[in-house]
Amino acid sequence: MAYLVPILITLGTFLLMEFGAYAAHRWIMHGFGWGWHKSHHEEHDDTFEKNDLYAVCFAVISIALFALGSTYVPVLWWVALGILFYGIFYFIFHDGLVHHRWLFKDPPRNGYLKRLYQAHRLHHATDGKDGAVSFGFLYAPPIQKLKQQLRENRNG
Repeated sequence: MAYLVPILITLGTFLLMEFGAYAAHRWIMHGFGWGWHKSHHEEHDDTFEKNDLYAVCFAVISIALFALGSTYVPVLWWVALGILFYGIFYFIFHDGLVHHRWLFKDPPRNGYLKRLYQAHRLHHATDGKDGAVSFGFLYAPPIQKLKQQLRENRNG
């Protein structure tokens, strides 16, 4: 029972990170932070892209929370763990599965992973930072809904 609260804090943080990542992606990365994120929307053969600096920022936040949680406010350690787990999932599913930067070489053929893949490909269907759809990283809205939204964004 003593581990129930830390597990719930970690899981809750992990789930809330999708909302935070959505907001950061939509209003920071596709807003004033486009200078870094633009590299993610351009073709390149480099191992790293400027956009990877966002992952570094989230890692620094997680490390700082681990430190604060270890020393001053123990609950922050579990929050940091939730952020870390979200970062691991992001690395596997976004960088690996969707962008084939490592591990996965072929797109998924069915199920939720296919939907996640298609949703993010639709996100990249626009030129520039405006008019994009699907800003989450681990949640993918229904594909038909995204296609309709993309058409509406293009038609103004």
